[in-house]
Amino acid sequence: MGVGAEQSWDAIILGAGAAGMMCAAVAGQRGRCVLLVDHADAPGKKILISGGGRCNFTNIHTAADRYLSANPHFAKSALGRYSAQDFLALVERHGIAWHEKRLGQLFCDGSARQIVAMLQSECDAGGVTMALGMAVTDIDHGDGLYRVRMGEQDHRAPALVLATGGPSIPKMGASGFAYDVARHFGLSVVQPRPALVPFTLGPDDALFQALSGVSADVSARWGKTRFREAALFTHRGLSGPAMLQISSYWQHRTPIQVDFLPDRGADWLLEEKRARPRMQLRKLLAQALPERLADALLERAGAQGELGALSDKALRQLGERLADWPFTPTGTEGYAKAEVTVGGIATAGLSSRTMEAAKVPGLYAIGEAVDVTGWLGGYNFQWAWASGWAAGQAI
Repeated sequence: MGVGAEQSWDAIILGAGAAGMMCAAVAGQRGRCVLLVDHADAPGKKILISGGGRCNFTNIHTAADRYLSANPHFAKSALGRYSAQDFLALVERHGIAWHEKRLGQLFCDGSARQIVAMLQSECDAGGVTMALGMAVTDIDHGDGLYRVRMGEQDHRAPALVLATGGPSIPKMGASGFAYDVARHFGLSVVQPRPALVPFTLGPDDALFQALSGVSADVSARWGKTRFREAALFTHRGLSGPAMLQISSYWQHRTPIQVDFLPDRGADWLLEEKRARPRMQLRKLLAQALPERLADALLERAGAQGELGALSDKALRQLGERLADWPFTPTGTEGYAKAEVTVGGIATAGLSSRTMEAAKVPGLYAIGEAVDVTGWLGGYNFQWAWASGWAAGQAI
């Protein structure tokens, strides 16, 4: 085929990540002639670094209420039609060993490379053509066809799928490309922001930055949203699963409340005082929390001495403070450290059944590019599989 000649496809999918590969495999196996395009030189690069290289590929507790979106009901259709059990069946069909870690999180026993190889094999079974290491230089639409230019080559298809994700982890090549294309075709975009991302703390909380590396099981709350998991102090601020989860909901200049002793009753300090009046407060708290954290909290609260020497009122106030300790982050570590992005292509303009744009026939958006963001723990992968499957059935 000569340079400059147009090549025709049934569908062109931009982005060879989790959602794009799933969509390509499903459409290809339905007999569609599919071109899967990515500027990276290999598919599934973000999959490879996920879950510490083990890929937390789904969560058995998947439900629409564990996703953030301007339309909380949008994800129900796709998630209901392609479930965590459906993806697990695919994993088992490929002989990939897996285990449940905690909270319904499923991981490969071996490596995330197994998931990428599985998706590659499914794409091969569908006769999918991959164009890797290719930058898209132009996209337009006319006569019912989308034209995608890469280098000197034009490709055209009646269906174009946006699966290039959001701007989180830019060092992996992530960008807001999908949003730009969506806006070009008149779709609206919900303001994106980093999610599942560590917080930064200011000089007021310098005391806690000295605790870098210390973690504790806490209950973190923002508004009515609460997560019971580990929090980790870093040299820049707060991280760990509880904080990453809350970060998806958090809004700037608002406090996060942390319960450092979520298993203790409201009057536990008074009960300890009655039982062990000679016990040093510092020693008691160091039995319940990491010692350095206990010291920092007591230093900030200005409390010390034997339990018997402290008034009931002082102990009650300390108990209340430890159960509802406010932190007001100065910000987050941004897209560089964010696992995913909240916001994206507005669901109001998409069909929840097919992921097709209502006003732009043949244009689809799937995965992280869409304004659907899951909790930590395999939920975002399940959205990628489900939305990719839905579009793959439709194109």
